[in-house]
Amino acid sequence: MKFLFEKDTWQEIYGSIRKNKTRTAITIFGAFWGILLLVGLLGAAKGIENSFNNMFGDFATNSVFMSGNRTSMPFKGFQEGRKINLRLGDVDKIRSEIDAVQFVVPRNATGGQVVHGLKTGNFTIFGDFPLLDEVQKKKLIEGRFINQSDINENKKICVISEGVYKELFDKNEDSINTYIKISGINYKVVGVYETSQFEGKNNIHIPFSTFKLVYNKGDKFEWMVVTGKKEFDIVQVEADVKLLLKNLHKIHPDDNRAFRGFNLGERIKQVTGFLTGMQFLTWFVGIATLIAGVFAIGNILLITVKERTKEIGIRRALGATPTKVRQQIILESLFLTLLAGSLGIIAGGGILMLIDKFDLLVNPTVNIPIVLIAYAVLVILGTLIGFIPAYMATVVKPIDALREE
Repeated sequence: MKFLFEKDTWQEIYGSIRKNKTRTAITIFGAFWGILLLVGLLGAAKGIENSFNNMFGDFATNSVFMSGNRTSMPFKGFQEGRKINLRLGDVDKIRSEIDAVQFVVPRNATGGQVVHGLKTGNFTIFGDFPLLDEVQKKKLIEGRFINQSDINENKKICVISEGVYKELFDKNEDSINTYIKISGINYKVVGVYETSQFEGKNNIHIPFSTFKLVYNKGDKFEWMVVTGKKEFDIVQVEADVKLLLKNLHKIHPDDNRAFRGFNLGERIKQVTGFLTGMQFLTWFVGIATLIAGVFAIGNILLITVKERTKEIGIRRALGATPTKVRQQIILESLFLTLLAGSLGIIAGGGILMLIDKFDLLVNPTVNIPIVLIAYAVLVILGTLIGFIPAYMATVVKPIDALREE
């Protein structure tokens, strides 16, 4: 290891690099680009995953949204085009008869004018149960969400989104226990929450029971969120729920228009599969480019050794051992690999910082252990590939090398 600290060793490496600046730049570019691509693609893949997760916030992803529609087929004396209204009794049946269901959350919604002091706005008013907070966890800024006491006593309380707060209240104004007027009725604000990209920013939640009385809904509701247990397939859960509802509402088994639905769990599985495939492709492309870059270093060094045959012959004639010549070539390969890898990691990290700064993706990062492993692999491969030109430099006899033109 003594040769690592010899001034002559590094002078020779510097002289070789300086003599062939363009070739050196091309040599390190392959490995530089390989690790840059690996870091950049892995960070971007993580950023896309974070953006996707951020979009849905804390929503229970194994869920399906379902609402009544109109029938498209006559059945048991009922004509085509009958409007299907979901009722609270349907919720009880689903809970009791389908074991795969974890939560069933009926919901109502309407639009309404809201007034606070001199400020007004039109917002979406939801009638909800406390159970909604289990399916779509609210990130409360202050206060609380709807509780069972609010439902039992038909309280005129509300929980508002951050967007509603900003439109109706002054900055830093206290909103908890103050009153806002919704469609002419006063409601006490008991909570303010932060919204996710998946839901609207201007929402107000009141107790389901209060909504039912104020808007004369009876036991009807607009739609429901059905969440399946994790061990069950949400597509099958949706099919089971629809079949049960068809039986309850006397709908033809083949009528596919009687209920509208959006299967969030199925869509998320599709996106998750896409993300997994993208990560695999990222690793494949990054590692392949990394290996190609290392081989580029080996090829360029082979050319360099060929051009320096006479120089190597002179060194051998002056007493340089084959081992020392090999060490010189391997060290040069190692140095170029280290330089390329360091520059690639710095550049990749810089690109990810810019992506995060301009909010193109959410927190695009790469785990440091992964970066270190990639760097170590690059260095090891760079060292191993250096053995080929190093061997070629020592197989030529000094007398033959001196004859080389």
